[in-house]
Amino acid sequence: MSDSQLWDDVDAYFTALLSPEDESLQAAQRDSDTEGLPHINVTPNQGKLLQLLACLQGARNILEIGTLGGYSTIWLARALPADGRLVTLEYDAHHADVARRNLAHAGLDRVAEVRVGPALESLPKLADENPPPFDLVFVDADKVNNPHYVEWALRLTRTGSLIILDNVVRGGRVTDPASTDPSVRGTRAALELIAEHPRLDGTAIQTVGSKGYDGFALARVLD
Repeated sequence: MSDSQLWDDVDAYFTALLSPEDESLQAAQRDSDTEGLPHINVTPNQGKLLQLLACLQGARNILEIGTLGGYSTIWLARALPADGRLVTLEYDAHHADVARRNLAHAGLDRVAEVRVGPALESLPKLADENPPPFDLVFVDADKVNNPHYVEWALRLTRTGSLIILDNVVRGGRVTDPASTDPSVRGTRAALELIAEHPRLDGTAIQTVGSKGYDGFALARVLD
C-alpha cells in the first residue's frame, strides 16, 4: 500500500468515526463540485478541528479570509452562539455566490456574511466599521499576501485571539530560503512575522492526509 493510500484510509477512518459530514456539508461539497470550484477546501476532520478550536476559544466573532464554497465556513459558523457573527472574505464573485447558497442551505446565512473583493481592499473597510474584536481568524487565501493577512488579523483581534494560517508546508518547499515561488515566499514571510512579532506566540504543524503533505500555523495574540 502506498503512503498516499494509507493517508487516505486513515483520514476516512477518522472522518467516519469522529467528524462525519451531515447533509448540509455533503451538499456544500456537491454544489462546489458542480459549479467547478477547485478541490482545495479543508477535509472534514480539518473542518472539525477548526470548529473545536473556535469552541475552545469561546468564539463569538470569527473572521475567515478565503471562503471558496463555504465548506470551512459552515464548520466555523457552527461553533458560534446564536448571536455570534462570522465575516468571510472571498475574491471570486462566483465562489461567493456558491458559498452564500451553501450557507443558506445550512441555515447559517444570518450568522455568516460573505463579502466579495480582494481581501486587502475588504479588510480596511471592515476595520473602518470598528467591529468587535475577532476571537478567531482563519487565513486560507492567496499565499502571496499571507504576511499582510496576519498583520490585519492582529489589528482586528484582541489579547487571547487565535490566528490560524493554512497550507504552510508548500510540499516541503517552505524550508527553501532561495525559493522564487511567490506562495513560498509569502508563507515564509508570514511565519517569520509570527516568530518575530512581540504580540504573537505561535507554532506550525506538518500534516499528512487525503490532501497530501501539508500543514498549518497557529498563533495566539498576546498583550
